[in-house]
Formats: sequence, structure tokens, C-alpha cells
Amino acid sequence: MTKYLFLLLVIPSIFSCKNLNENKVSESTQTGSDSAGIKISLAQWSFHNALESGDMDNLQFAEKAGALGFEGVEYVNKFFKDKAQDTSYLNQMTAKAKTAGVKQLLIMIDGEGHLGDPDETKRNQAVLNHHRWVDAAAYLGCHSIRVNAHGEGKAEEVAKAAIDGLSKLSEYASSKNINVIVENHGGFSSNGQWLAGVMAKINKPNCGTLPDFGNFCLKSETDAKGATKCVEEYDRYKGVEELMPYAKAVSAKSFDFGELGFETTIDYPKMIGIINDANYRGFIGVEYEGKSLSEEEGVKATKLLIEKCLKELEGKSE
Repeated sequence: MTKYLFLLLVIPSIFSCKNLNENKVSESTQTGSDSAGIKISLAQWSFHNALESGDMDNLQFAEKAGALGFEGVEYVNKFFKDKAQDTSYLNQMTAKAKTAGVKQLLIMIDGEGHLGDPDETKRNQAVLNHHRWVDAAAYLGCHSIRVNAHGEGKAEEVAKAAIDGLSKLSEYASSKNINVIVENHGGFSSNGQWLAGVMAKINKPNCGTLPDFGNFCLKSETDAKGATKCVEEYDRYKGVEELMPYAKAVSAKSFDFGELGFETTIDYPKMIGIINDANYRGFIGVEYEGKSLSEEEGVKATKLLIEKCLKELEGKSE
């Protein structure tokens, strides 16, 4: 752990991103000629261990994000699952965010059914299940809800179902000025080409993507000890590039850091360059999932890495 504390102290003076490996709708995606408009938010999942253990409460999350210097927060519905229609509780969330000086950007939705279910009855029910979260996001002043395009069946069948389910949900969300954004988050959605194809066919201004740096596993296996390992992965850089034309948020997944502060599994300078080249000027959300650092230390290291990459891009544009 000593080396990581050393890392955070010395990295500002030695860090370079160069060639390591030789809102509402209007708030979510702005365009510009340089990277100066990109801001950094904190995804609540980064503190899922603290939240699940009770060491942190959902109402404390915005305060923590503000204290760590973030400008926006991305909630996970799991941590206030029964509060979507509780306006008194939502008012408390807004008050906490306002006091902390952070924007409430989006809610990540899980456990409400498969929007890509080939079974029309189940798919329509999933759409209805998401309505309350659209309403909650609008009440909080968020620009989006993040959803999944899951479904069982052949790729073509699930794609057709997802186009229908996402289109129906987006129509409802449009009336609330909310975006419906899909993350590459398992199943066919971890194939960048597949998800980009779904987006192209939906072709609605409030339906887009949330490219995640790390969720591109196409096939995994479980060993005798119960450990799961990815055995087939989609090219993450190609996938992010394919999803960026539809992006209304970005998830900067991180797992581990070397002594110089670079993420050891993902080429962050390359990823940030892809985002910048796409003229994306919204928020990049920190989502730390590593184990070698504590949740707070991992969040800090990820934020610092993004900031340095952005700073170098700004220097190149001058």
C-alpha cells in the first residue's frame, strides 16, 4: 500500500500520457474543438462495497463525490430501489447534491426486466417497469437513465426486440426530456458493432449509448473453484470508437494501477484520445472496480489519470 501512497504524491510531476503502448439532452453531449469542455463525474458503483455493507448511505454519496472534487454524480437504482416514486426522499437527494455542489446526471437501471426480450409481453412489461425511473430521473434533474439491451436468443432476434423496447421507452422518456442510454454491459451489447447497429436503426435523438471502457467480454467460463474468467473479448478500443457517435455519457472503468499511475489493463491515453476525437464534450464517469486499492484510493487514482490525459490533450491543441 505504501507504493500507492507514493504514487499519488509523485505522479503530478512525472506523469505523461504520451504513447504509452507505441444534462439534460443539451448537458449530456456538447461539441467543441478541444477537450476543455469534458468534465469528470463519479459513478456510484465505485463505492458499491461501502454502500452494500452499510458503511455509506445513498444520501451520503453526493457529499463524498463533492469532497473528492467531482462535478457530477451517476446513481445506481439498486441503492434506492424502493424510492423511485418517493418525492420526499428524492428531494433529500437533490438537497444533498446541491449542498455538495454536484450535478445529478443519470441513474443506472438494473433489475427491471429485459428491454431486448424477444417475448413481446415480457418486453413491454420491462418498458413499463422503467417508466418510474424515467420519472425519477426527470424529478432529480438528470439528463438520462442508463439501461441494458439484454435478451435471450439469436443476435438478430434480440436486436429486433431491443430496437422495439428501446424505441418505446425512448418515446416515453422524450416527453420528460430524458435520454435513454445503453451501456455495453454483457450479452450481445458487449459487441460494439451489434450495439451501434441497434442505435442506428432506432435513430431517435434521445436514445444513445454509454460506452464503458471495460465491458467487452463476449464469452466467459467458470473454473472448478467458481472463478469466472473472460475467454473471448471484443476489441475495447474498436468498441468505444463504434459507440462514441451515439454517446451521451462515458464510463471510465478502472481495475488496477502501476507505480507510475497508469491503468494496467486499459490504455487510458488511447481511450481519452478516442473520446476527444469523437468531439464528445460531456461527462466522463469514474467507475473503479479494482481490489488492490481501496474504493476511495482507486477513485482518486482514476480521476487523476483522466485529468492528466485531458490536460495533455489541451496542451496539444494550443
